[in-house]
Amino acid sequence: MSKYWLFKSEPDVYGIDDLSKERQGIGRWDGIRNYQARNFLRDQVQVGDEVFVYHSQCKVPGVAGIARVVKNAYPDPAQFDPESDYFDPKASPDQPRWYAVDVQFVDKFAQVVPLKALKQETALEDMVLLKQGRLSVQPVKASEWQHIVKLAQRQSP
Repeated sequence: MSKYWLFKSEPDVYGIDDLSKERQGIGRWDGIRNYQARNFLRDQVQVGDEVFVYHSQCKVPGVAGIARVVKNAYPDPAQFDPESDYFDPKASPDQPRWYAVDVQFVDKFAQVVPLKALKQETALEDMVLLKQGRLSVQPVKASEWQHIVKLAQRQSP
């Protein structure tokens, strides 16, 4: 059974538009450097799971669209590259510390569903995003997923 997730990104680094422009709309979701987020990515995120792409650190933070996991967790190659911002000198190919998954673009919402709007929804009051906001990979309950998709549809012009 598929699960639902929210993956955060900074749209000026890699956002929903970047993912949509990748070959076949498939890109590597990497650069995760938080242990709890890494554990979700490595241990629980699976092929077929649905993902909200959430834009953070921008003028209007919020849910920008949907992707689907197409490749299970594998060692993030950036951790081994001394030229990368995500290099980790404590990581080695035989003992990786960080993981990535591949996701495929599914849909871009007509408008970002803003964090401000999410906070106003009582149906979302227990959402991890609103309780533990800084986590870059986080689970989303099926009821929360459906509620946010409906919010996005309501915002369509």
